[in-house]
Amino acid sequence: MADVARLPTLPEQIRLVAGLRWRILRNGLKTKARVWDLIGLVISSIVGVVFVGSLSIVFFSVTMAFLRVHREARLGLLFWGIFLWWQVLPIFVAGFSPSFSFRSLLRFPMSFPAFYLIGIAYGLADSAAMASIVWLFTMTVAVAIVNISLLPAMILACALFVAANVTLERLVGSWVEKILSKRRAREVFLALFVMLMVSLQFLNPILQKYGRSARPEVEKVGRYSELFPASLPGKILAGSGANDFSAVGLGTAGLAGYALFFGGLLLARYRTQYRGEELSETVAPKRISAKRVTERRDGGGPEIRFLPVAVTVMLKKEIRYVLRNGFASMTLLFPPMLVFLFSLQFGGAHPTVSNRPLSPDLFFPAVMGYVVLALIAPSYNVFAFEGRGMQTYFMLPVKFRDVLLGKNLMLAAILSTEILLCAIVLAWRGGLPSAPTLFATFAALVFSVVGQLALANWSSLSFPKKMEFGKMQGQRQSGMAVLIAFSAQIVFGVTCGLVLFAGRVAGNPWLPLAIFVFLAAAAVAGYVASLDPLTKVAEKKKEAILEILMK
Repeated sequence: MADVARLPTLPEQIRLVAGLRWRILRNGLKTKARVWDLIGLVISSIVGVVFVGSLSIVFFSVTMAFLRVHREARLGLLFWGIFLWWQVLPIFVAGFSPSFSFRSLLRFPMSFPAFYLIGIAYGLADSAAMASIVWLFTMTVAVAIVNISLLPAMILACALFVAANVTLERLVGSWVEKILSKRRAREVFLALFVMLMVSLQFLNPILQKYGRSARPEVEKVGRYSELFPASLPGKILAGSGANDFSAVGLGTAGLAGYALFFGGLLLARYRTQYRGEELSETVAPKRISAKRVTERRDGGGPEIRFLPVAVTVMLKKEIRYVLRNGFASMTLLFPPMLVFLFSLQFGGAHPTVSNRPLSPDLFFPAVMGYVVLALIAPSYNVFAFEGRGMQTYFMLPVKFRDVLLGKNLMLAAILSTEILLCAIVLAWRGGLPSAPTLFATFAALVFSVVGQLALANWSSLSFPKKMEFGKMQGQRQSGMAVLIAFSAQIVFGVTCGLVLFAGRVAGNPWLPLAIFVFLAAAAVAGYVASLDPLTKVAEKKKEAILEILMK
């Protein structure tokens, strides 16, 4: 009886969990949607592979250059770049990283050491971690080629550097998950984070103006960076190259201390989760005082006479969703802010990037294309946040074309508002382009937006993916939806660019406008014609859509 109740050993537990994950992936590929999702994700990942490979060549070349001039201490700059990449990137691509489902793992009789090691393993499987390890490997190869005597120190520094980074990243991610367990906290955090990222874009103009005068102060602050984990590998390599074993010992002890410190904090955090910590948005029970019930009539807002009732109701629902989602409302301010930033760098009377500002005939269409590129991407998974409410669309006596039309009108209203605000910013900063270019740009926007909406509606029905407001972990679009959106934006962008270029080649500034008017009319006709077939697609794929969005 004791043999039957015996728990598997630590290696056996890890092997069983890995086998379970593999079976989940294999069984999930039995549906067409999952197969296309995987195919799209793999194809989209090729861009990331090319990016990592290109930077690997850069890290390899720079490492060899520093070693040949005996500047081993400068390798700390490369370690700083990897450190920032490893800690910051997971916030941007949290949805593309494997999520560590503690609640699912705790269903099984798993020991705490296995639980802890699996958490670390998931950290190493993160996309940022894998890219960083590849770059560290290329740097190690460069050290072996140029100065093999530094190879033991390089291997030691890289091993401790990886240990410190993976434990820190897992620790920060775990605490962020706890803090953001409440929806309001998620919205506030994400809004502040995105505003911070946008604000960082203004550093270049500030440095252009105050960089020289602020350099002494920056150098003083930079001296304290030697105490951080990213500076210690460079200290180890510099000490090894100069046969300064005290520097090697201090750097090694510092990195090992950071790894143990972060690992200890992570151990305490994981132990709390292992004991059954529950993160929930459920309101704590409290006594409710009796209140007088008064009749309240919801007027539902103003009626829109020229639209069908179902489309009007759908449009009102989308407006309320945006107003209730604080983060979504805040993001509407970012395109005009970024356009203002671009105008500081490339437009106006005194651009910071170049001596001569770009012509409004070039700058205006490019900025408008950027606005569309940034705002239309969510429409390729337009039902992502519906959740269990998705079944309501199939239960009510409404056509699905009205649902799609209401969502598309909301997106068109947002795009129109953002384009108007950005046009005002550009007119204030650098002036508007010539009349032919201005009207051609607006016609191109109609062609691009309406043309993509029909394709985005089909993508939303064919490759849906459930997402949650304000949540970071596990949030990603369907791989195939990402590939379709990326391909469509390239096709429409290249087409618009070629039409504008054709007007310059032909010497007729009004030619692009005529072409874009024709293309916009064709796009509108195609969009209207696609609504009824898409209604049939929704009915045909109803079971698959509800299975994905309601799980």
